[in-house]
Amino acid sequence: MERLDKILASQGTLSRRDVKELIRKGLVMVNGVVVKDSSQKIDENKDVVVLNGEEISLKKHIYIMLNKPQGVVSASESEQDETVVDLVPDSLYRKGLFPAGRLDKDTTGFVLITDDGDFAHKILSPKNHIFKTYIAGLDHSLGTAEIEMLENGITLADGTVLKEAKVEILEDGDKPFVKIMICEGKYHQVKRMFAAAGNKVISLHRSKMGNLELDSTLKPGECREITKEELILVQSNKNV
Repeated sequence: MERLDKILASQGTLSRRDVKELIRKGLVMVNGVVVKDSSQKIDENKDVVVLNGEEISLKKHIYIMLNKPQGVVSASESEQDETVVDLVPDSLYRKGLFPAGRLDKDTTGFVLITDDGDFAHKILSPKNHIFKTYIAGLDHSLGTAEIEMLENGITLADGTVLKEAKVEILEDGDKPFVKIMICEGKYHQVKRMFAAAGNKVISLHRSKMGNLELDSTLKPGECREITKEELILVQSNKNV
């Protein structure tokens, strides 16, 4: 059970003061009854809340899949650059949104945006081994020795230890593309791994988190809410 003004203020752009003013005007109903007290406790899973004539679908947390374009930073706010949260439309926006894990400014693809800190920690913690899948365009072909190096784990020159990855060559030749799966998210990790193997990443795209693929219908910059069933896939590595 949660206070009505608190849970309504968590759903979007309204402040608790805004909610209290709407209640004062008689514009909030719970289960068909006009609310008079903003501190009234409600159950977001059972009670029906109508705000200014429109039923509100109450959710404790929200989970959003974004197809991140180049040039956008993985942050909640920035004075210089457009952020992934800036791309969230008003219909999905709520206070406290942040990206669960970061992609470099020039990296594209799947960013999960949420206001659920516990969930973000769970999927990002290396001990939970949730793989993130990337498609990397490389400067030149990757040899067998380099693949083994990546798959066995790498210790960088600065002492940073990177866990073993899963690598698959998708296209070879002048413009090779490789699929690489990692369960960490260290600074510039994929780029640093390939650099340590004597190669250079030309382009990088995150295509998958756990077992959830980026929705192919989402254009760069577009996003949609993730379903409960899809959240289970994010936390699963079965058949990865």
